[in-house]
Amino acid sequence: MPSAAARPLEVADPATPRAIDDLSSRVLITGASGFAGGHLAEVCAAAGDDVIGLSRRGGEATRAVDLLDAGATRATVADVGPDVVYHLAALASVARSWEDPGPVLTDNVAAALNLFEAVRLEAPRAALVVVSSGELYGPPESLPVDESAPLRPQNPYAVSKASTDLLAGLYADAHGLRVIRARSFNHAGPRQTTVFAIASFAKQVADGLDAGDDPIRVVTGAPETRRDFTDVRDVARAYRLLAQHAAPGVYNVCSGRSVSAGEIVALLGDVCGVAIDHTVDQARVRPHEVTEVRGTHARLTAATGWEPAIALEQTLADTVAWWRGQDRGGGA
Repeated sequence: MPSAAARPLEVADPATPRAIDDLSSRVLITGASGFAGGHLAEVCAAAGDDVIGLSRRGGEATRAVDLLDAGATRATVADVGPDVVYHLAALASVARSWEDPGPVLTDNVAAALNLFEAVRLEAPRAALVVVSSGELYGPPESLPVDESAPLRPQNPYAVSKASTDLLAGLYADAHGLRVIRARSFNHAGPRQTTVFAIASFAKQVADGLDAGDDPIRVVTGAPETRRDFTDVRDVARAYRLLAQHAAPGVYNVCSGRSVSAGEIVALLGDVCGVAIDHTVDQARVRPHEVTEVRGTHARLTAATGWEPAIALEQTLADTVAWWRGQDRGGGA
């Protein structure tokens, strides 16, 4: 496995990466109580960063800040004085964006605008890692998808992420901010909600194991659709490496491999040692479904040395184990 360490860059220009030794970072993470945000906070803290997490409701380890409040957002950035800002906060469900597209489109873009303005005014030398999505590419013209592919978002969530991504590029070009746009493809792992495919499948297996079912019934949508999945812990590691090493620009965060829903269900049976009754529910088959999505992380790897390290089988086993450890009496 290639080393994740790259040679420190000894430059003072705020538009270029600083040396790792200089980056004992004061880190601000939006969406820190969310799935990827929580894992990122853990990665940063373990590396010695001073982590300040933001979430709309706040909590034990996060400050309550609504990014739709421009004044509160600016005041928070000024108070924190971050070296690195990771922007992960967003309404992130594709399915829910179809059900109620308005808040997804307006809130995701408005929150990003308020944060970018706050960084421009109060922390212009900070590295700004804006987490985007592989969804913004839409149906791929060729595989694997690289960063030069056109943007063809096919759902309201993807449109909101494409808009945020373009806005981030504007702040880099117009204001000279050190903006790193991380276009993350599907990721999975412990603590993800069942709105997302692997978490849903894993919870069904966990429930079946707890109930002693044989075989265990797992209900999915289209079994043949293929997606590029990366373990969330690898994704979080990629974000921190981008902040440490990468020049401003766009970087895909992905595994470079695709797997179908049917293959995931079969793998769940293998890693858990159980028989699976895989049932396809036509109500879960989405319109405008893209048959296959697979990216390349060559640019990310060249910039940081990052490679995915956690096998899909481990992701699945850990996700099932996490669900089995939860008090799930009230449902997902």
